[in-house]
Amino acid sequence: MEVVSANIPRRTANYKPNIWNYDRLLQSFTSNYNEEKYVREAETLKEGVRGALKNKDPFRSLELIDLINKLALSHYFEKEISECVNEVACMKNMMHDDLYSTALYFRILRQHGYHVPQDGIVQLLEDEKLMTGTECDDKAVVEIFEASHLEFEDEFLFDRAKAFAANLNLNSFDDDKEIFSEKCPTHWSVSWFNAKKYINPTNKSLLHRLAGLSFNMIQVQHQMELKEILRWWRKLDLLPVLTFTRDRVVESFLWAVGVAYEPQYSSLRKWLTKAIVLVLIIDDVYDIYGSNIELDHFTNAVERWDPSEIEELPEAIRRCFWTLYDTAEEMDREVQKEKGCKSILPHLKKVWTGFCKALHVEANWYHTDHFPSLSEYLDNGWTSSSGPVLSLHALVGVGGNIVETMAAFNSNQDIIHQASLIIRLCNDKGTSKAELERGDAPSSIRCYMREENATEEEAREHIRKLVSDSWKKINGLVVTSSSGMMMRYVVNTARVANFIYQNGDGFGNQDRETRAQVLSCLIEPLSLISSSS
Repeated sequence: MEVVSANIPRRTANYKPNIWNYDRLLQSFTSNYNEEKYVREAETLKEGVRGALKNKDPFRSLELIDLINKLALSHYFEKEISECVNEVACMKNMMHDDLYSTALYFRILRQHGYHVPQDGIVQLLEDEKLMTGTECDDKAVVEIFEASHLEFEDEFLFDRAKAFAANLNLNSFDDDKEIFSEKCPTHWSVSWFNAKKYINPTNKSLLHRLAGLSFNMIQVQHQMELKEILRWWRKLDLLPVLTFTRDRVVESFLWAVGVAYEPQYSSLRKWLTKAIVLVLIIDDVYDIYGSNIELDHFTNAVERWDPSEIEELPEAIRRCFWTLYDTAEEMDREVQKEKGCKSILPHLKKVWTGFCKALHVEANWYHTDHFPSLSEYLDNGWTSSSGPVLSLHALVGVGGNIVETMAAFNSNQDIIHQASLIIRLCNDKGTSKAELERGDAPSSIRCYMREENATEEEAREHIRKLVSDSWKKINGLVVTSSSGMMMRYVVNTARVANFIYQNGDGFGNQDRETRAQVLSCLIEPLSLISSSS
């Protein structure tokens, strides 16, 4: 094989340099919340919360479950919450005549996989007394806004809720208004990223004390994991050779934390972080660096898992391949050891091959000046989003039995498809302007503009609708899935994408919302008052 790579003009993305000084970052990890006294106190507080979950008032129980979730504590009480929600679901006549309670019941039960009909809320939204606004407060309006985002495909709850708010002269349902988290409802948000907003460090209640301790204790664990990831990244020493790519290992770890913050999923975060780092590098190889013939050979090498295919390629592409090869092989060994299973390497190779082939399609579009239709673009784009790669890594990390994990992965491809579409569309919304300036292959926004002779704002509105449609499909699919609890971690990949790209390219430009979230989640503990105060 001979590949002529000399004198090939190389493009550049002009990414901003990495903002993190890794030595200074590691020196900032000084929290002492891993001490045994905090562990003991947290265990005592958990027992108190378990007692509170035995409340006989169903709506008080639902409010408590909602607060536990917002405080990022639900992983401690999964059994108790499941039993409580099941008891409430078995009760009759739970749709009340007040909008807040009805919407809360609808939202919490749908979040936990119960097929609650929308009829009860819709009837209340059409009630003339409520239309006057005299029996509807802000709390109810916010709750119906949140509940409406759990509607299924072919339901119309959000539209009814938006019309209802308009009749009350409220703007709570405008897409550009903030409700809780930036530009998105709670259901589309990352629970760990929002936890600090709900925790009151001066509140001496069981829940808030436990939430503050838990956040700081888990943050210490995340810091230890990030130290390990940074050691791995520095040891690779790729940047002197891969000068065209992004150094975004901290942000990659933040993404993994958003997918699964719980203490028991340390291996998941490690595997997923490394996968995301590789996704960014490989994406830049296809988008920016590689020539068509080089990408042919690179794609073949990944598909065949054969290093001989890349022997004559430039050093940067060889290093990229060997990093993917070694990282996947290492993960396979770790999974076999940790879970006592057979090799998962065939599954890893399959999703990485699919990802590279999809990127290769987009690179061919660029090199041949092909402008795809929106449908053609999305048929390929859900895979080039890296969604299937992220989903497999998340499920392998969460699952215990690999046979069951792969059965869940294979039988829930519709959920993975829709979550991947959201990643693709959110990415396009955040990066399309920079990609247009670089002359990259078309994005969904540009495809729609060309196809429909639309303005950019009209295209963005259409993309927002596609995102909303995918969420509706996910809502219905998760309820009917026998692996619904596992699949929530796949859905979390879409939630993190929504955050990363909501105000632009959170990977390309680290120094805005992404930096603030790194500081909040990974570096700065909550200032807690002493338990004896």
